[in-house]
Amino acid sequence: MEISTQQIEAYQRDGALVLRGAFSDWVEPLREGFAQNLAQPGPFAIENVRGGERGRFFEDYCNWQRIAPFEDFIRRSPAAAIAGRIMGASAVQVFHEHILVKEPGTDKPTPWHQDLPYYCVDGLQTASYWIPLDPVDATNTLRVVLGSHRWPKLVRPKRWASNENFYAGRDSFMDMPDVEDGSHRIVAPQLAPGDAVVFDFRTVHGAAGNQGTGRRRAFSARFLGDDVRFIERPGRTSPPFPGIGQRDGERLREDWFPVVWRAPAVQA
Repeated sequence: MEISTQQIEAYQRDGALVLRGAFSDWVEPLREGFAQNLAQPGPFAIENVRGGERGRFFEDYCNWQRIAPFEDFIRRSPAAAIAGRIMGASAVQVFHEHILVKEPGTDKPTPWHQDLPYYCVDGLQTASYWIPLDPVDATNTLRVVLGSHRWPKLVRPKRWASNENFYAGRDSFMDMPDVEDGSHRIVAPQLAPGDAVVFDFRTVHGAAGNQGTGRRRAFSARFLGDDVRFIERPGRTSPPFPGIGQRDGERLREDWFPVVWRAPAVQA
């Protein structure tokens, strides 16, 4: 897929970009990967709906090395190359993949949040894909606050199921402002399976529940550019990556987070 200079500029300016039809050929393989993941969840699987709440909101991550369609997507789809172009990176590492499933009649929203505060990384060159495997409209699509990747401080992360602070004790994060007060630019695109929204890890996003009659499956793949480094957070991160064995400021280890794309060499 060709990426224009205008699209690169839009990503840098807005912190998000809608890609139409970019992964149409990958919908069926990713659906098969979802079926495998749901049949055999990984050790980090989460159920976000609690007793007395309607529906099911399931998520899981860090399974790409055991689920072949996910690994195939990460290594062979255009996702890493597109991420490299829009980030302006010379090389791209995979960070992890993430699946999200909301069954029909699920009230639980995905709350407004930034991804970066949950992660053990810091940097400006980041890209996360949200790829629906079922049609979505304004009622259950991803909603993105344009320009929020340029806010001066990161937003305090919360636990989705309970809304408790993700990290205990004091921290340097700010509280989430009221992004629906009319002063922020929010996009909520209608998407077909294989379309995608790609966004910066610092971009604020969220989604409503799923009041439709069909399941809403979304696949995320997350990539890192040249300037991303390991950072110690004030508690267990999500994903936790137990045993990672890294220190502040180190580039992420390639045996866990392999390079999956490099920019073509410039001919002299």
